Amino acid sequence: MRFFRSVRTAGAESPPSRWISGGMALLVLITGGLAGCQREDFAARCARDGILLLGNGSDPKALDPQLVASVGDSNIMRALFEGLVSYDPSDDTKLEPGVAERWESNDDKTVWTFHLRSTARWSNGEPVTSRDFVYTYQRMLEPRLASPYASMLYLLKNGQAYNEEKIRDFSQVGVKAPDDHTLVCTLEIPAAYFPQVVKHTSWLPVHGPTIERFGSMTDRFTLWQRPGNHVSNGPFQLKSWRLSHSVVVEKNPHYWDAAKVSLNEIRFYPYETYTEERAFRGHRLHYTYTLPAELIRKYQTQSPELLRMEPYYGSYFFRVNVTHPPLDNPKVRRALALAIDRKSIVDNITQAGQAPATGFTPPSEGGYQPPDLLSFDPADARALLAEAGYPDGRDFPGFTLLINTSEAHRAIAEALQDMWRKHLGITSIEIGNREWTTFQSEVIDMKYDVARAGWIADYLDPATFLDMWRKGDSNNNTGWSQPDYDRLLREAAVQPTVEGRFAKLREAEAILLGDLPVLPVYWYTRSYLIRPEVKNWNPLLLDNHNYKYIRLEP
Repeated sequence: MRFFRSVRTAGAESPPSRWISGGMALLVLITGGLAGCQREDFAARCARDGILLLGNGSDPKALDPQLVASVGDSNIMRALFEGLVSYDPSDDTKLEPGVAERWESNDDKTVWTFHLRSTARWSNGEPVTSRDFVYTYQRMLEPRLASPYASMLYLLKNGQAYNEEKIRDFSQVGVKAPDDHTLVCTLEIPAAYFPQVVKHTSWLPVHGPTIERFGSMTDRFTLWQRPGNHVSNGPFQLKSWRLSHSVVVEKNPHYWDAAKVSLNEIRFYPYETYTEERAFRGHRLHYTYTLPAELIRKYQTQSPELLRMEPYYGSYFFRVNVTHPPLDNPKVRRALALAIDRKSIVDNITQAGQAPATGFTPPSEGGYQPPDLLSFDPADARALLAEAGYPDGRDFPGFTLLINTSEAHRAIAEALQDMWRKHLGITSIEIGNREWTTFQSEVIDMKYDVARAGWIADYLDPATFLDMWRKGDSNNNTGWSQPDYDRLLREAAVQPTVEGRFAKLREAEAILLGDLPVLPVYWYTRSYLIRPEVKNWNPLLLDNHNYKYIRLEP
C-alpha cells in the first residue's frame, strides 16, 4: 500500500455502467479528468512551482545566527546566510567555497587567511566585506550578547579572554581585515580543521548597519529579524515568519551564485513529530525532520521508497546538574549510568539502527574510537548507590528528569524512570515537560536536575564533542569541570600527529566518563521521509544540506 490518496470524482454516487454511452461517456471522461487535475496534491503543485516544503521540528528561537543553537534553527540559517566556507552537497569532508573563494594557512596552522570574492552581496545589494566578519565575531564574543555558541570562537586568539572580559580591547582578538577582501584569523592553538569549523552557524556573518538600525550590537531579539527588515547574504532571503506556522524564504537575487539556485522558495514548518508525519502523508510536505520510531517498520514494508535511514554524527544523552544533591555525588551519577539498558532502548523504543553508546563521542571515519567505559551492569549500579548512602534506593531524595515536548523523548525518559525503579529501587523520579524555548532557557540557566540532550557534531572531528565540557564553555551547562580534562584538551591541540592527538582526546574522554556529568544513551542515526520530487538531497553525516544544490523535479 502506498501512502497516497486515490482520486475520486466528488458528488453523488456514479450511475450504473450501462448508462454510460456515446456523448455521456465522453462527458464523464472529461469531467473525471478535470477532477483529477483539481485534486493534484499540494506538495506536487509546490514542486512544480519550485517551492520546497520542509518539516523542521519547532519554531526557531531567532533568525539571528549569533543567537541560535539548535539543529532546526541552523537549517534556516544555512538558507539565509553563507559563511567563509560552505557545505559540499554530497561529502562532509570536502570544503565548498562560500564568501571566501580561497584560503591558506601558515605552516603550523595557527594563522589562516581567507580571500573574499568581490561579487558577494547582502540581500540589500551592498557588498559583503571582511569588515563584516570582524564586526560579527566581535558581536559574537561580546559578553552582553550572551550568545549560546560564543565558545565556538574561543579558537581565535584571545577570543575567550574577550568573552570573559579579561581583556576589553577587541583589537587584541585574533581576527583582522587588512582590506575589504582579506580576512586573517590567528588562533590560540594549531587547527588544521579550522576551515571545517567556520562552516558552522556561529561563524555566519551579519550586516552591522541593519543590526544597529534597530538597536545596539548586543541587543537581542530586536526588530531587525522581522520580514522587511532582515538582511542576509545567503542563497535565500526572508519572506515571512509566522510563529507556530512557518518561516518562508525566497530566492535572493543579490546572492553571488544565484544562477545556481534552482528553488524559488523554501517553507520551514514547526510541526510536532506525529503532526509532521500526517502532513507528509497528506501531501503537505516534501520532507520530515523526524519520523516516529513506531512508524519506521510500517514505511519499510509499505512505502520504502519514501523512507531514509542514514548515519548521523551525533550523541543522545542526558545532562546532569552536578551542583544539585544527590547528583553532586559521582557514585550516584555512575549508578544511574550503569542502570541504563541502552540496547533495550534502541531495540524497543528508537528502532532506527542507533548504536548503544559505550562512550560519549561516536566513533568516527577519521579513526577516533572512544573509550569503551559504559555498560549495563545493574549489580554494580546497586553497589555504587549503596556506597553513596542509598541502599536499594532508600531515602533517595529524587529529582526531575526534564524533557522538551516530544513523544520520543518522553518514551525514553519513561524507560529510564522504569529502569532506575527496577534496578536501583528509586521511585522518586518525576518527568518534567517543557516546550522548546522554555526547555532551552532552563538548561542554560541550570534550573534543572537531569535534562535530555542531543549533540550533533558542529564539524567532523571528535573535538566538537569534547571541547564543550571544558570549564566555562557556553554549552557545558552542568556545573562540572576538571583541571586534568582541560589540560589534556590543550595538550591534544598541539600534538604533531593525528594519532597523538586522538590519544590525548581519549584520555580526556576517560575522565569525562569517570565523573559522568552526562549520561550517554545512544549514537544517532537519521530516519526521515522524503518525496521523490526532491533531488540532490544526499546522505550527510552532519545532515547540513547546501540548499542551492537542491532542486525539485515534478
